[in-house]
Amino acid sequence: MKRLLLLGGGHSHVEVIRRLGLQPPRDTRIVLASPDRYTPYSGMLPGFVAGHYDFHGCHIDLERLCKTAGVEFRECHAVGIDPAANRVDCSDGSALDFDVLSINIGSTPAAHDVPGALDHAIRVKPVSTFINTWNSILEAGKHDGAPLRIAVVGGGAGGMELALAMHFRMLAGNRTAAIHLFTDTPTILPSHSSGVRRIFERVLEKRGIAVHPRSKIIKIERGVLFPESGEPFHAEHIVWATAASAPGWIAASGIQTDERGFVAVNDALQSLSHPRIFAAGDIAGMVNHPRPKSGVYAVRQGPPLAENLQRALSGKPLIAYTPQKIALALISTGDKYAVAVYGVIVLEGKWVWRWKDYIDRRFVAAYRADAR
Repeated sequence: MKRLLLLGGGHSHVEVIRRLGLQPPRDTRIVLASPDRYTPYSGMLPGFVAGHYDFHGCHIDLERLCKTAGVEFRECHAVGIDPAANRVDCSDGSALDFDVLSINIGSTPAAHDVPGALDHAIRVKPVSTFINTWNSILEAGKHDGAPLRIAVVGGGAGGMELALAMHFRMLAGNRTAAIHLFTDTPTILPSHSSGVRRIFERVLEKRGIAVHPRSKIIKIERGVLFPESGEPFHAEHIVWATAASAPGWIAASGIQTDERGFVAVNDALQSLSHPRIFAAGDIAGMVNHPRPKSGVYAVRQGPPLAENLQRALSGKPLIAYTPQKIALALISTGDKYAVAVYGVIVLEGKWVWRWKDYIDRRFVAAYRADAR
């Protein structure tokens, strides 16, 4: 019997599990290994922080999904891969063998090159850890009415959405919080158009969220940020939402990576160095079609990944996949208002948030056991 190991419960793998459940590969044992039973939908995280969704409303129960699809679920944290032995090593000392391996473990904000960031900043990923910390901040706020100062490091869409969501939630809970957004770029949203930036600059100013451009953080101590230029900045909480990075053990395993440490894959989402290994989502770098790290691309990679895993198990030729060049971005503003960006088209309004809410809820509902 062949062994297919799905490492990580990301957006691509939930679709792989759904499809393999509908059409199981013959004589194959399928295992999903994830450090958490519940996997979040990244597009709904700002809404969760703002209080628009509860935990189960924006998470997929991997164990139930696997049970419905006939996939074995293993709750474990991978720390290494031995491609020569076809084995994944876990933090609890156990090991998982495979004939075909697919990796969809997401990414984490780059923090290793900033002294103190790993110890004193709240990283947005892993999301489960961030959610626990955020809940603790909210709980403490019920008993302590003192105003908070929260620093969010990262001027991309993710950091800005979180800053706005935190501001909204604090106000909704009658808390006073000063939110500060730090970015090392001259402006927020450096990968977006000036029109999009103007919208969010307007929103941030209206909410009283201070933006600190050209503020590269070079060190963090407990409750203190040290910009490369300027005075140290004190904050009760420091949220780290910078650009995506890959765990070091991927490159250490001997699997070929791109210049940023992500698994280098071809158009079939297959490792360039190890044909039995596939990767999708943030952890994958498509060498012929580089794209931003976004859940939109991970979702779209699910169907071709499922097809190629089936083909790899049966010895059939793989199919090529070309990701879309332009992806729809729906960026929320904390309250039930959002901005839609598709190429040069930019739209905003409460109706955009309702549209985003519909898309997000539909995605999560598709992977609930009662939806099958």
